Parts: sequence; C-alpha cells; structure tokens
Amino acid sequence: MDKAHLLKIAHRLLKLESEAIKAAEDRLGEPFLQALSILEKCEGKVIVTGLGKSGIAAKKIAATLASTGEPALFMHSAEAVHGDMGVVSAGDVAICLSYSGETHELIELIPRFRLLGVPVIAMTGNMQSSLAELADCVLNVAVPSQPWPFGIIPTASNAITVAVGDALAVALLVSRGIREEDFALLHPGGLLGRRMLVRVGDLMHTGDALPIVKTDTGMRQVLMEMTAKRLGAACVVDEDRRLAGIITDGDLRRLLERTVNPLDMTAAEVMTGSPRTALAETLSVRALHDMEDHSITSLPVTDEDGRLRGLIHMHDILKLETGR
Repeated sequence: MDKAHLLKIAHRLLKLESEAIKAAEDRLGEPFLQALSILEKCEGKVIVTGLGKSGIAAKKIAATLASTGEPALFMHSAEAVHGDMGVVSAGDVAICLSYSGETHELIELIPRFRLLGVPVIAMTGNMQSSLAELADCVLNVAVPSQPWPFGIIPTASNAITVAVGDALAVALLVSRGIREEDFALLHPGGLLGRRMLVRVGDLMHTGDALPIVKTDTGMRQVLMEMTAKRLGAACVVDEDRRLAGIITDGDLRRLLERTVNPLDMTAAEVMTGSPRTALAETLSVRALHDMEDHSITSLPVTDEDGRLRGLIHMHDILKLETGR
C-alpha cells in the first residue's frame, strides 16, 4: 500500500483522538469535582478495575495514582468475583471503567462495594448504562464513534479514559499539597529521583574550584581566575565575602565590543550586580529551571546573609541525566 496513504491514516487517527480528548476537556465540570472530592476523602486505597482494553486503561490510572503517592492498585474485574475482592476494605474508593457501562463482571462488583461502604466512581461512554445508574459519580468518556477504519477498536475512548484519569491524579496531587521532594521519594531509582532529591549544595563548586574575585580586582586578574577555574564565570565579593555581582563570558564579550581598554577596569565596573542566586538547600531541578527561564548557565550560591558559598553550573545538573 502507498506509504503516503498509510501516513495519512495515522495523522487522521491522531487528529480524531485529540479532538475526542478536547471534547472530554469541555465536559469536565461538577462530576469531575465530585469525583475529586470522593478521592480526597479516601482513607484507604483507590481500587481501579476494568476488563479488556478498559482494564489496561485501569492499570495505567492505578499506576499514575500510585506514582503520585496515592495508595492505589488495579483489580481485574473477572478475578475480583473469584477472590480478589479480598483486597477491598472499608475506607477504600473504587474507580470502575467500562465504556459500554454494561460489562457483566464489573456490574456484579457494585453491590459488593456497597456492602463495604466503598464509593464508586464510574468512567463510561454510556451515561444511560447500568454502571452509570449504580455509581456515586459518573465521568463521561464518550466519543461520537471509534475512529476509522473499523469503528470497533477502542482507540479514542481509551485515550480519553487515560487522559481523564491523569487529570484526576494530578488534581488530587495538587489538592493534597504533594511537594517535589515527596514526589521524588517515590522515584528513587530513576532520573526523576536523581534530579529532584539532589540539592544545589551537593553539586556546587567550592574552595579552590570556586572562581572568586574582589570588587577592586583588576580585569587582567579576573581573566586569569576565570581561565584557571574554567566555569565561564567569576563571582565578585566585597570585603565581607558578600556577593556583589558576577562576571560571565558573555559580559567579557560585550565589554570587548564597547571598551577600548577593558584591562584597565575593575571587577566592580564590569560585573552584573544583584545576580540571581540559589541557596545550598535549593533542589537542583529548581535551580535548573531558574537558569533555563532566565537564559543563564551559572548561579552563585549564597547563605541567607548573602555571603558566597559556591557556584553551580547548568552542566553540573545536566550530568545527573547521564549519571556521569
């Protein structure tokens, strides 16, 4: 088959899925807030259950909730009636996924949830279904039709379901006041944990590796200090070691463009005063965001009184991605 035609099919499918998710976004409102309120009051676990492709979406939602610190697990609807309901207890919340809303194995679970006092949040594409009628709260994940070519493959409906599940997880995370540090503790072995648990003080250059000059230091000596320390910057301090400014490679280039005798100047005349800084306790990922947002590559590290403690370069943080 013509490759261009196949690519066109793929584009069409993605467009239909994105339009379906946009439609779900437009429907978010009171039912979503009601579901969020139920989850906020959960004193136990969040049980996410479904069958088939909905079951796979349920696994993803459970995994996302767990990754944000919410106790959550996936329960296979068919296995639940054969003993797996033992994981459910009072204080839990159930999220039930069925696009048709008529999945027999899932509907059978609702009375058992009721006996345990477990609230049920339904995610379905059929608002007149048995599941919608029995649930405490219903989130509409309907699509006009499953995308071409066959109209029976749950593509767009699963995309909506997972997207709405993600929205619930993120809203719940914010509602519970989860901090970056808390989130990082749940991912200690990956890149996220390495970047978010490491603080500026763990990476900053100090002692003999720190490029530091006084306000009255001549530019010839400043150049020698910057060349020797090879960090592309020099921190300028006063007599009490309080940070007065910073001189970067960019400052030097601009100085050469506008000054006839730059070596006759002092650090105080060339530096950028009141530069952005970080504390040693600052998370490295926050320092990186600050540097990216302000198009800089280095941050002086000071204490609460403004005294210089070190310097961190963007590359020091980016190295965490490769572990080198």
